[in-house]
Formats: sequence, C-alpha cells, structure tokens
Amino acid sequence: MEMNVSKNDEQVVARKAGGLNPAVIIPILFVIGVCIYLFVLGNPGNFKDAEKLGGGSVAFSSVEGKDIHPESFLGIIYKGGVIVPILITFMITVIVFSFERYFVLGKAAGKGNLDNFVVQVRSLLNQNKIDEALEECDRQQGSVGNVVKEGLTTYKALSHDTTLNKEQKMVALNKAIEEATTLEMPMLEKNMMILSTLGTVATLIALLGTVIGMIKAFFALGSGGGTPDAAALSTGISEALINTALGIGTSAIAIILYNFFTSKIDGLTYKIDEIAMSIQQSFAEFN
Repeated sequence: MEMNVSKNDEQVVARKAGGLNPAVIIPILFVIGVCIYLFVLGNPGNFKDAEKLGGGSVAFSSVEGKDIHPESFLGIIYKGGVIVPILITFMITVIVFSFERYFVLGKAAGKGNLDNFVVQVRSLLNQNKIDEALEECDRQQGSVGNVVKEGLTTYKALSHDTTLNKEQKMVALNKAIEEATTLEMPMLEKNMMILSTLGTVATLIALLGTVIGMIKAFFALGSGGGTPDAAALSTGISEALINTALGIGTSAIAIILYNFFTSKIDGLTYKIDEIAMSIQQSFAEFN
C-alpha cells in the first residue's frame, strides 16, 4: 500500500510539472510586453514630426510628452502611459496560456472522437468484453482513456480475486477510479487560475491607470490658473480612457476563455464519471 501511495504521489507531481511554468513564462512575457510598448507602440513613425523624435523609441526622445502627438492608433495606445506595458503583458499572458490550455485539453480528450469512445466502451461493458474495452482505451489514450483503462485493469484484477467479497471489490474498484481521476485532474486544471485571476486583476490595474490619467488631467486643469493647459489636459484624459479600454478588453477575453475551458474540463470529467458508473454497474452485474 505504501508503494502505491508513493507511486501515486510521483504521478501527481509529474502531472503538475507538465505544461508551461508560470514562474518562468510570465517574467519573459513582461519583458516582451515592455519591448512592444517601447519599440512597437513607441516607434517614432507612429507620431507626428517623427524626424524630431529620433530613432528607436519616443521614450528616449528629449521632446516632452505633451508635445508628442500620435498619428496612428498604435501611437494613441502608447500615450496610455506606464500602465500600458502591464496591460499588454496581461493580454499576451491570456493568449499564451489559452493556447496552452487548448492543446492540453485537446490531448486529454484523446485521439479519437470522445463521444464515440464512450459509447463503444459502454457497449463492450454491457457485453462484459473487458479486453476489447482495454484495447479501445489504448487506441483513445488521453486523460479519459487513462482513467478508464485504470478502472478496467482493476476490474479485471478484482474479477479473479477470491480473497474479497463483492462489497469489498466494489469499494476497491470505486477507489481505483477515483484515484486515477485525481491523478489526471491537476493536468486539466493547471494554469486555469491564471486566466481567472487576470479576468479580475486586469480591470483593477486598468482602473489604476484611469485614476492616474485623471489625476494628471485635473492637475493640468488646476496648474494653468485661469487658462488650463489644453495639451496636458487632453493627455491625461486620453491616458485614462486608453487604460480603461485595454483593461476591459483584456478582462473580457480572459473571462470568456476561462469559462470556455472550464466547460471543456467539466465535459471531460462528465465523460469519465459516465464510464465509471458503467464500469461499476457492469462489475456488479457480472461478478
């Protein structure tokens, strides 16, 4: 029993270690986000009087920010200020981990059509054809196939066991299926918390950018005395609205994708539960 527990723990660790490591990926994405902000959005070609702004990025130009006027949409986004690279990082992170989840969940479903696999296995169980059902699992693979195979392997072993009564065999079978499901769940749910968190945090960071922009706008309004600095005022308001737009957009995409992948995970677990019930019913009927 201790050896089995140790083996299970090792399998859980292996599954948790699979996929992208956020501690490594997110800092890299932040660097990419900053580079996009400085050299793509901040390219002098996105602004009026580009020849006066030098090369590389307007961030390194000696011209004051209020005298830098965007000429394209990318330049407008650049004027959102220091919060923009953070929001860009959030957006890239959502995209990267969404692709990662898409491929991982696709692999977890297996090679063949999952609905056909469920129907085929249930049909074979009704006929007590365990070896044929195991062959189907080998062809299907994926998380669902792994769980079902573990259940069927335990089914086959218990059917030849003479030391346990029927009730004890049912408990052992149910436990084997639950353990196999528990081993697969970390791989399915990994990095989902990132999408969920960004769906909330992106809006809050955008709100921070909005507040900073409005502070700049009101400062420009008050510092000009009787004649407000129109350029500084418009810059502050623009910064506030750009951050709001980026944050809401990032948050909306993260929430939509999180719900999409959650529904796919729920679908996989439902298929596992469906076959697990059939395995238990078949064992109770034929043993």
